[in-house]
Amino acid sequence: MPVPEDVPEQFIRALRSLRAVTVRPEIVLDEVSGPARIAPYSAALTAEVRSARRSLAADELASGRFVVLHDPAGQEAWDGTFRLVTLVRTAVEPEVGTDPLLAEVAWSWVTDALAAVGPGAHAPAGTVTRVLSHSFGSIERADETSELEIRASWTADDENLGPHLLAWTGLLCTAAGLEPLPDGVTPLPPRR
Repeated sequence: MPVPEDVPEQFIRALRSLRAVTVRPEIVLDEVSGPARIAPYSAALTAEVRSARRSLAADELASGRFVVLHDPAGQEAWDGTFRLVTLVRTAVEPEVGTDPLLAEVAWSWVTDALAAVGPGAHAPAGTVTRVLSHSFGSIERADETSELEIRASWTADDENLGPHLLAWTGLLCTAAGLEPLPDGVTPLPPRR
């Protein structure tokens, strides 16, 4: 695929670092268009965590979006030239959704994921939202539903964004309720 001449080499290296990442087999990643107005250069990925390895017929446990924003001149609010903006969404049990500590626990998942990146991530910000739904009338269900949404952003210190993508997919898996991979175990690339 030809690259336009005006795209900074630093942004191209950042995108290549994302393509080099191998994620857990329960995660299905897709490239989508990045937002056009927030930064001069952007890219985005969506993800679904499924209950079975790479099976589109399996139940979706969590979903999200990973957005790379790049401004070669930097932005003061970012404290850098690369800002990563993420979303994680998952259903939770209604009793979990009403737990008053849920937001703090969910934010700790973010900080734990960023700790895995090491000193390469700074200026984190975000929100944790829980939505409790009860249906009425012709769509009435017996059970309430509850959803957790984590929106987070942080600044990457350089164009090596692979560790950041791994941290975000780890956050997705934690929200989905998957056990972490044991230390020293890395996912195998998909079979061709």
